[in-house]
Amino acid sequence: MDRDTTTTAGRRGPDPRRRLPRTDTVLADPRLTDAADRLGRPLVKTVVVRALERARRGEIPPEAVTDAAAAALPETVGGLRPVVNATGVLLHTNLGRAPLSRAAREAIDAACGPTDVELDLATGARSRRGASTVAALTEAVPAAEAAHVVGNGAAALVLAATALAAGKEIVVSRGEMVEIGDGFRLPDLLVSTGARLREVGTTNRTTADDYAAAIGPDTGFVLKVHPSNFRITGFTRSASVAELSRLGVPVVADIGSGLLRRDPALPDEPDATGWLRAGASLVTASGDKLLGGPQCGLILGRADLVRRLSRHPLARALRVDKLTLAALEATVRGPAGPVHTMLHADPRRLRERAERLAAELRGSDVDARAVESEAAVGGGGAPGVTLPSAAVSLPEEYAAPLRRGTPAVLGRVEGGRCLLDLRTVPEERDADLADTVRRAGTSAAAREKE
Repeated sequence: MDRDTTTTAGRRGPDPRRRLPRTDTVLADPRLTDAADRLGRPLVKTVVVRALERARRGEIPPEAVTDAAAAALPETVGGLRPVVNATGVLLHTNLGRAPLSRAAREAIDAACGPTDVELDLATGARSRRGASTVAALTEAVPAAEAAHVVGNGAAALVLAATALAAGKEIVVSRGEMVEIGDGFRLPDLLVSTGARLREVGTTNRTTADDYAAAIGPDTGFVLKVHPSNFRITGFTRSASVAELSRLGVPVVADIGSGLLRRDPALPDEPDATGWLRAGASLVTASGDKLLGGPQCGLILGRADLVRRLSRHPLARALRVDKLTLAALEATVRGPAGPVHTMLHADPRRLRERAERLAAELRGSDVDARAVESEAAVGGGGAPGVTLPSAAVSLPEEYAAPLRRGTPAVLGRVEGGRCLLDLRTVPEERDADLADTVRRAGTSAAAREKE
C-alpha cells in the first residue's frame, strides 16, 4: 500500500502537505520580491513561513500559500498600525493624541536626512539647536521673551523644578496636586527632582494670602497648575496668575493642554499668551494636545529663566530630536491642522455626513443609523466640555472586526451599539470608513454562522 494513503476511514489520496511549495519558490513571486526590497527579506520570509504553517494545519490549501503570504504583508516594517479615530475623543492618548498636519508630516520627511539642526550654514559654525523652531514659538507668543523645547509636558516641569528649586521649596495649592495620567502624580514627579513641596490652602479653596504666608528664603518658585483633566465646582476659590505674580518670587504656570493663544471654542481653557501677560515667569505646556503638534514639552517666558533651564545639565537628557523640532515648527508656522479642524467642525455638516454614510451602508444591508453624538477634547484638556457631533450607529458586534480591519477603525460602544463619531474622522476618509464597515459586516455575519 502506498504509505501516503490509508483505509482506516476510507481511502484518501496523497497527503496534501506534500504539495506545499518550497519557501524559496514562494519568495520568488514578484509581489514578495518587491516587498523584500521595501520591508526587508527577513520580515517577508517570516510572513511566508507563517503562511506555510497555516497550510500544514489545513487552514488554507497549499496552492493558496503565495496569495496568503502576499495578503499578510504589513504596510510598513514598524509594528504601529494606522487607526481611524472614530471615538469622538479629539486627543486620544492611546492613539497618540494630536494627529499631525500635512505641513508637519512634510517637514518631518524633509528632516529625515542631514539637516542644519545645529549648524549655521552661512558661517559653517555650530549654532543653537533648533533655532528656527524656537523663533517660531516666540513669534507666535510675543509675550514670551524666550522658549525651550523638551521631550514632553512632564519633562518641562521636571526641568523647571530641578533648575530653579532643587533643595528648595515649591509652593503649590493642595487643589492643584493632580495626577497626570497612567498613575503619574505631580507631587511624586516634583519631589523626584530634589525639591520640597509646600502645600497651601485646601482642596477646594486657596487664596493668594495662603501662598504669601508660605513664601520665605527657601522658596524656589510658586507653581500654578491648571487642573486640565478634572473640574471642581461649588464652593471654590483659586488664586489667579496675576495675584501670584505680585508675591515677589517666580511663578511657573503649567497650562497643560498647549494653547498658545485664546480659542473662542474653549473660553475657559488657559493659553500661554494670556498667562504670560498676567505675570507668569514661565509657562509650561504639552505640544501634542491642543497645539496639534508632536509630543514635546514647551517652556515659554522670561529670557533669564529660560536660559537657566536650557543650560542645566538635565536639559541635554530631555532635549528633542530634529524630527520633533521640524514637526513643531511646521505646526506653529503652518496652516491650521487636524486638531483645529476637529475642534471647529460644523455640527450640521457632521450630521449630513452621518446621514449619507448610514444610507450608503443600509444599501449594503448594514444596520446603520445616523444619530446625534457628543465629542470630547480628551488628552487631559477641557474637562467637562462637550462638542455637538454626529455618528453612524452600528450593531455592537461590529466593534471588534472594525478594530482588526484595514484600516483599523476605533469607535465607542454605547447602549449596545457601536458609534462611529465623525467629528474625529477626516471627511476624506468617509469612503474608506464605509468600505471597512462593509467588510466588518461580512466578518460578523460569517462568525454568526459558525
